Amino acid sequence: MLDLSILLSAALGAQAVFGTPIRARTAYSLKEVHPVPKKWAPVDRAPGNHMLQLQIGLKQDNFEELERHLYEVSDPDHERYGQHLSDADVNELVKPADETLDLVHEWLVDNGVTRANYSPAKDWIHVYIDVESAERLLDTEYSVFEHEDGAQIVRTSRWSLPEHLHDLIDTIQPTTSFMRAAPQTTDYKQFAAPWTPPGYTPPSNATIAKVCQFFPVTIECFRTLYSTIDYTPQVPGLSQAGFNNYLNETPIRPDINLFLERYRPEAAETAFTFKSIEIADGPAAIYTNITEFLLTNDLGKEANLDAQTLLGMIYPIPLTSFSTGGSPPYIPDINTPTDTNEPYLTWVNYVTGQKDLPQVISSSYGDDEQTVPKSYAERVCKSFAQLGARGITLLVSSGDAGLGGEASTDCISSATNTTAFLPAFPAGCPYVTTVGALEQFEPQVVAWRPDGIGPDGNEHGFYTSGSGFSNYFARPSYQDGVVDTYVKNLNGLYSGLYNPDGRGYPDISAQGLYFGFVWNQTFSSISGTSASCPLASSVLALVNDALLASGKPTLGFLNPFLYSRGYKGFTDITSGNTSSCGTAGFPVTEGWDPTTGFGSPIFPEIVKIAKECF
Repeated sequence: MLDLSILLSAALGAQAVFGTPIRARTAYSLKEVHPVPKKWAPVDRAPGNHMLQLQIGLKQDNFEELERHLYEVSDPDHERYGQHLSDADVNELVKPADETLDLVHEWLVDNGVTRANYSPAKDWIHVYIDVESAERLLDTEYSVFEHEDGAQIVRTSRWSLPEHLHDLIDTIQPTTSFMRAAPQTTDYKQFAAPWTPPGYTPPSNATIAKVCQFFPVTIECFRTLYSTIDYTPQVPGLSQAGFNNYLNETPIRPDINLFLERYRPEAAETAFTFKSIEIADGPAAIYTNITEFLLTNDLGKEANLDAQTLLGMIYPIPLTSFSTGGSPPYIPDINTPTDTNEPYLTWVNYVTGQKDLPQVISSSYGDDEQTVPKSYAERVCKSFAQLGARGITLLVSSGDAGLGGEASTDCISSATNTTAFLPAFPAGCPYVTTVGALEQFEPQVVAWRPDGIGPDGNEHGFYTSGSGFSNYFARPSYQDGVVDTYVKNLNGLYSGLYNPDGRGYPDISAQGLYFGFVWNQTFSSISGTSASCPLASSVLALVNDALLASGKPTLGFLNPFLYSRGYKGFTDITSGNTSSCGTAGFPVTEGWDPTTGFGSPIFPEIVKIAKECF
């Protein structure tokens, strides 16, 4: 905790009397307005004593230069390819100007804020403050908003700043964000025997047919399908992988051990030895069987899926679990709604402060882009760029609701109240690699369960691999010549429903249906891009191992390599379909498409292409 100044008791007294910001070099004016998403509604004024962990994003002084470095070290056609930056190099590039720090410091102190934390690059200030004080500081009014499912959060739809700070502060949260950071999974019940749906055609390839069945799909199938089964990691420890947990998700070690004993027995003991890092009071991986809290709240499935998939695929490469709590340090009572910090930011501010990180990190969480204020999304996305510049490959799920909704009535823009496709965040960030979901094996096709009927005969909900174009982020240069060609060939299809100039996603795909997994000591299955993401991440972690063993750098930020050369190491998906928002979805075509990206990885081909780049 950094002491900003002595307490200004007279200023606080005046602030209490007048109830408005007490000092500013310039007048306050509106900084941000963000529409309240459709499924949220205000129900009451926020309690004045409710505590918030305000996160103030300061303007980064030289992000354009960081971005230049990012693309140069990630471009296989550039002489600097693979020469990744250090954490100190990155922090130096993004730290705010001294004048920015001084002016924001002055504003906070003049308004009675005397203690705060800085991020490693000093581009974020974290202030623990009550609602009453935050309302005065930001000239706003907080309310309790309730989601249609009963969840409540404290937010506002608008906030202001002194005019001289508008260009120095990019965003402040929690204010206008309504994100929920949901894991992208669809759960299916316990299975007793393999199951094949009517009309399914088994693979003609005898090797694949021997180990791959429609339900459940096993680690042996994945290792065979993506050609990693004959590769033994050569430098485990140099090559590492990690995955994220939010929303009280935590891996359950006995479950993971039971899974590995069946599907990758030589890796079983790693269930009790992989590293667990807890951030902002996140829960640690547990050594006992499922607790009553996890069972009652249906928790641990996403974390188990990630750990089981990664450990089953990459053994003996070390794995790290990051569990981010993100809850402010207050005790809720019956009159105070449960609240959380913005999870992506809490996590990324922690990891950008660490010197050593896994080179591949999987994140299976996402939100509707429109629930995330653009200013906040842009700043978090820039933080992901900081990781990419350091040589870290960050993969995220494309989402499980196709174009954004199960039916046409779900696809409504909060900003215009009209029908529109609803892209996802962080899937649309240009500095991450976004992963879609596939099913079947020869050929692989888009994962699509529109009726939600599972092997148990029961309905489990709509599921189709997420796809689309960001409304916040423009098409990055590495997509030029690929994504614009796809859009042109649509010949106006869905015109007006999506942003044809936006960043298209996914970039790649992997299997995402009926993964065999264990939860609560029970064998069952699970589906979603939350499954595809760790699976794709595991293949890339193995690629990094092969590169490091040859004295080469790791892949780093994947997309410039992927769009220029790396796509040749992926199996193009040319069939299958999705449907959502009352449409048939974007067509699956040869080459890149916004449903399957460039397709699924072929491990030895990616290694070969990557080695040729150095």
